[in-house]
Order: sequence, then structure tokens, then C-alpha cells
Amino acid sequence: MTRLPSTPTAQTILLLCLLFTFNTSFSEDYTSPDNIEGSTKIDAETLIKLAQDYDDLVIIDSRIKSDRRQGFIAGSVSLPDTDTNCITLPPLIDNKATPAVFYCNGPKCRRSDRAIATATTCGYKNLYWFRGGFEEWKEKSYLISK
Repeated sequence: MTRLPSTPTAQTILLLCLLFTFNTSFSEDYTSPDNIEGSTKIDAETLIKLAQDYDDLVIIDSRIKSDRRQGFIAGSVSLPDTDTNCITLPPLIDNKATPAVFYCNGPKCRRSDRAIATATTCGYKNLYWFRGGFEEWKEKSYLISK
């Protein structure tokens, strides 16, 4: 039986490899929940209506930069879920009552789920979740920026 050296480096690398394998093996099976507490689920048409009704609407793209390079909803700002916190949100959403929409790639993407949970924890109140995300937006042939 081959033994790994008992150095912290070898153990750490092995643990990271196992965690990466475990995490990626289940990511394809993920489907976002039907609702996220603290937010209102919307579709593409409701997003358009909100943009017409609220001059101060903030649309946050919770996807990573490489996804955004493939296109994004016109007028959205990039704030990946991994960068979303109580310090990065205020420069984008100036008031905790300002309406804000979060989206990512679609129902199989968990980035907007996480971002909304963070925004709720930070005290934001007027949150909307575009669950269909970029996938739905493209399917409906709405304006995409690059």
C-alpha cells in the first residue's frame, strides 16, 4: 500500500482535489428553488415592466466574468455572487429600499440565489429574482449587450 507523505501540503492538496471533485460532480443536478425568501420571483416581461416603472432599478448580473463576456442583459451591472457582500452592494444599490433585480444563467445556476441571500442578510428589502436569467432572456430574443 502506498502512503502519502504526512506533510500538510500533500494532505491539503488531496483534500482540495476531493472537494473539487465532489462539488463539480453534483453541480449539473442543481435546480434553483421556486422562491427565495426576501425576494419576489419575476420573469423577463416583469423585468421589462420594472425597468419602465422604476428609474432607479438596479439589475445585477451575478455571473462570473467569463459568462458575462458571452453577453448580458442591457443595463445590468456585473457583481458576481462570490464578490457580493455588505461592502460591495452599497455602491450599486444606494438605498436599501431601491428596487434591485438579480439574475444569473438560469434555473440551473445558483449564483443569483446566493447573491440574493447575501443582499437579504445585508438588509436590502426591495429585491427581485429573475430565476430564468440570461437563458430565458436569450430564448425570448430580448436585447443583449456584449
